[in-house]
Amino acid sequence: MLNCIDNSGATVVECIANLKMKRHARIGDRIIVVVQKSRNLGEVGPGGSAGSNTAAKVRRGDIRHAIVVRTAKKVQRPDGMVVKFDDNACALIGKNGEPIGTRINGVVGSELRDKKWSKILSLASQHV
Repeated sequence: MLNCIDNSGATVVECIANLKMKRHARIGDRIIVVVQKSRNLGEVGPGGSAGSNTAAKVRRGDIRHAIVVRTAKKVQRPDGMVVKFDDNACALIGKNGEPIGTRINGVVGSELRDKKWSKILSLASQHV
């Protein structure tokens, strides 16, 4: 289970395949996920008005591609620094490699730069 940190509409996803054929996915790897939990953007709020006019781009049960942006496993960088995040997180992308969401909330690992995912880095507010 991974948190989805973009504004595509998904909150929790489950990894079903790693496209690199490795045992475990690392930061920057492309994976295939199933959306387990999604945000309800069209519900009526307490004031009687809808919370948002935009519909969710993904729904529960959708199968999508994603990029791993944070892992709880320690990662050692070439300069000797060891980085560990609190959770596992990903950002959903389309089959062409473009991110589905337009904003990424939270910190992402800077290993994405080495793996040519600079578009995701530019959408993120912080990278470590």
